[in-house]
Amino acid sequence: MFNNIFFVPLRKILFGKGMTYAQTIEYLYASQPAFHLVGATAYKPGLDNTYRLMAHLGNPHEQLCTVHIAGTNGKGSTSHLIAAALQAQGYKVGLFTSPHLVDFRERIRISGKMIAEEKVVQFVADNRTFLDELRPSFFETTMALAFWYFAEQQVDIAVIEVGLGGRLDSTNILAPLLTVITNIGIDHTEFLGSTLAQIAQEKAGIMKLHTPCVIGETHPETQEVFLNRAHECEILGEGLETTNCRLWFADQCGYMRKRRKKEVIECQLQGSYQEKNQQTAFVALQVLRNMCGIALSKEAIANGFAQVCTLTGLRGRWEVLSYAPLTICDTGHNGHGIRYVAEQLRHLTSPNPEKGLRGASLHIVLGMVNDKDIDTVLHLLPRDATYYFTQPATSRALPATELLQRWQVLHTASANASTFATALEALAAAQKEATTEDVIFIGGSNYLVGEILSAKFC
Repeated sequence: MFNNIFFVPLRKILFGKGMTYAQTIEYLYASQPAFHLVGATAYKPGLDNTYRLMAHLGNPHEQLCTVHIAGTNGKGSTSHLIAAALQAQGYKVGLFTSPHLVDFRERIRISGKMIAEEKVVQFVADNRTFLDELRPSFFETTMALAFWYFAEQQVDIAVIEVGLGGRLDSTNILAPLLTVITNIGIDHTEFLGSTLAQIAQEKAGIMKLHTPCVIGETHPETQEVFLNRAHECEILGEGLETTNCRLWFADQCGYMRKRRKKEVIECQLQGSYQEKNQQTAFVALQVLRNMCGIALSKEAIANGFAQVCTLTGLRGRWEVLSYAPLTICDTGHNGHGIRYVAEQLRHLTSPNPEKGLRGASLHIVLGMVNDKDIDTVLHLLPRDATYYFTQPATSRALPATELLQRWQVLHTASANASTFATALEALAAAQKEATTEDVIFIGGSNYLVGEILSAKFC
C-alpha cells in the first residue's frame, strides 16, 4: 500500500507500549493525505487547521526564532546553506524541509541530526486523538511535529522551508526574523496561478510587516509584485538605497562579483546553478548579521558553505554517486530547474580539443510525475543523449511509455530512447551501455532520485 522510498524499512522497534516507529509512519500516511503520494487532493490551502493544531500544542512556533524561505526552486539548497553557516558559528539550528528522499526524518533536523524515531512516535501517541478529530494534511502534521520538537529541544534558531506557495502555506503562521524568496518559476499552476506575477503574489505572501526580506532572483514580471508587497509591509522605505529599506534583491548585490575577483568561497554543492543559491544565502546571512543581530563570522559562512552537505545531510543536488562512468543525480523537476541542469550536462559532455577531450556520451535515466510541465522539461534536455525512460514508484508517476511518446512528439529522431519498468532497471541498462568515459545522469523527479539513493547509494 505504501511506497518504501518515503519511509525507512519496517523495523519492529517498540517504544514503550504503543506503536512502533514503522506503525507510526504508516499511520501518518494512511490517515492523512500526503501531497508527494497523492498530489493535489492532499493540498489544504488556508491556515485554520494549522492554528488549531498549534493551539493544541501550546503554540510552539511562538517560541522559535526563525528564518522563513519560499521559492519555486532552490529553497531547499538555500535553507541548507543558511543552516550550515549558522551551525558553523556554533548555533543549535533546527531545519525543516520537504520532501525527503530516503527517510521521513530527513525533513526535521537539529544541527544536521535527524529527529529520533522515538520522538516521532511520542508526538503521534500524545496527539493521536486530536489528529484523528482534526484530520490535518500530512504536511501540516509534519510541520507541527517539527515546531514542537524544535521548541522542546530549545534550538537557537530554526530555518523553515515553505511547503508550497507561501501565502496559504501552513508555515505562514511564523513571525520570522527574516524572509527569503529564492526565485519564481512556473510550477504548481493549479494552486498558484499560471503566470510568474500570479505565482510571485502567492510567494510574496510570506513577507511580513517590518520584517527584512531577501529576494533571490528578479524578473521584470515579478519585481513589481515584490516592491508592492514591500510597501504594504513597510519595509521598502522611500527607495532601495535608503537606510530604512529592509528589502534586498540578492542578484543586484555585489557578493558574486566580489567572489570572482577576490574572495573565493568554496561550496560543497557543485551544480553551476547553485551559484544563485549561494548568492541568495550569502546576502541573507549578511542581513541576519547586520540587521537582525545574529553573531556570524566570515569564517563561519565560509566553513558552512564548504561543508554544507556534511553539516546538514543535504543530498540529491548535483550529487556525484560514482565514477567511471561518472554518475550524477539531481532533484530538479521543472522547467526552471532543468534549464540549469541541461546547461551543465552540455558543458560536462562537450568536446574540448585544447584539453584533449573528445566529449563524453550522455546517458539519461529520466522519470517524472504527471503534474509537471513535462514538455518544457523534455524540450530543455539534450537531444543527443541516450534516454532510459522510467517512472518513480508513486501513484503520481507519469508512465514511462507516455514519457517516451511525449519525447517522440518533440523529437522525431528518437531511436536513442527506450522504456523500463523500474528506475533500477533503467539505471542498470544505462550502466551496461555506458563506457567508463561516459556520463550517466539520473533525474526528473525527487522520488526517482530518492528511489535510486535508497536502493543503491545509501
